[in-house]
Amino acid sequence: MKLKQRIIWQIEATGPISVADYMALCLFDPENGYYTTREPFGRDGDFITAPEVSQMFGELIGVWCVGAWQAMGSPAQFILCEMGPGRGTLMKDVLRTLVKIAPDFAAAADIRMIEISGRLAELQKVKLATCGLPIQWHEQFSDIPSGPLLLFANELFDAIPVRQYVKSGGRFVERMVTLDPNGNLVFAAGTGSIDTALLPPEHDTAPDGSIFEIAPARSALMQDIAERINRERGAALLIDYGHLQQGLGDTLQALSRHKSADVLAEPGLADLTTHVDFDSLAKAAHAEGCQTSAMSQGDFLIAMGLLDRAGALGSGKPAEFQEQIRADVERLAGPDQMGTLFKVLCATDPATHSFPFQYR
Repeated sequence: MKLKQRIIWQIEATGPISVADYMALCLFDPENGYYTTREPFGRDGDFITAPEVSQMFGELIGVWCVGAWQAMGSPAQFILCEMGPGRGTLMKDVLRTLVKIAPDFAAAADIRMIEISGRLAELQKVKLATCGLPIQWHEQFSDIPSGPLLLFANELFDAIPVRQYVKSGGRFVERMVTLDPNGNLVFAAGTGSIDTALLPPEHDTAPDGSIFEIAPARSALMQDIAERINRERGAALLIDYGHLQQGLGDTLQALSRHKSADVLAEPGLADLTTHVDFDSLAKAAHAEGCQTSAMSQGDFLIAMGLLDRAGALGSGKPAEFQEQIRADVERLAGPDQMGTLFKVLCATDPATHSFPFQYR
């Protein structure tokens, strides 16, 4: 509750704050931010990510990495980078797979991790200490050395703050966080407007109260990644929940102990996210000369061999273990679970075509 009181004091002193600023404070405040103070991942945390569901997810990402490396011409030296590595589970499964199926890839890879949370970086170092490969950590993408790049990130962009605009009096104005007469945090329409060229076509007929979300910080990061990939060759695999076409809608949500929570109730104590607009990310990549392709997580994992891997993993095992494998496949790829909600965007330099994507 310390962070909530500080936010209230800030609003009392300087006025309403944007949704983006509110998200940034809740997630990344050095003293009381969610990712700087809490252990969010796993069954004992607030949510479970795909790498925590099953080792198969990371193994198939590893298979994709090998294919992308080969599509780049199998460079003798390149950067293998994960952004937002969580507890290090994904990279651990990726590296185990790479050492087993492509030792030449593992030998050529300069492995880098980008993590802004010192606490999470320490957890990652412990988990990866036995992987047998040297790994270096950085706080930001610009710290990564030059060279061909293979980058992957799972549930990274959803935590990057967004700005929200609400239709009020027939026009879209920025949605703010302010105080009601009793001193409680509430949403309110501000005065700042948005260029109508940035709004989706349906904005004209949308009713008052409609919400539009835009994430300049996400697009800026995507442009940085794409500029680097186009300049020095490479590919990026970005996995998150979201939509392939831009539209209207309020997707800001809070999650605590695997249940939905009030976004304004407990700043710093619950995870705050919004759905990722993959169309905007693709446009940002195209602006830097990259090609992109996107598909659902379910389609991607099945194309990469999820069903075959599940069969091999469960072969000869007890019925209970096989049933768990089937449940994991459904969780990762089922249309009613992660399979459709989560999308996979691949961005590459124009000369690199990595399976299973069709580029534009």
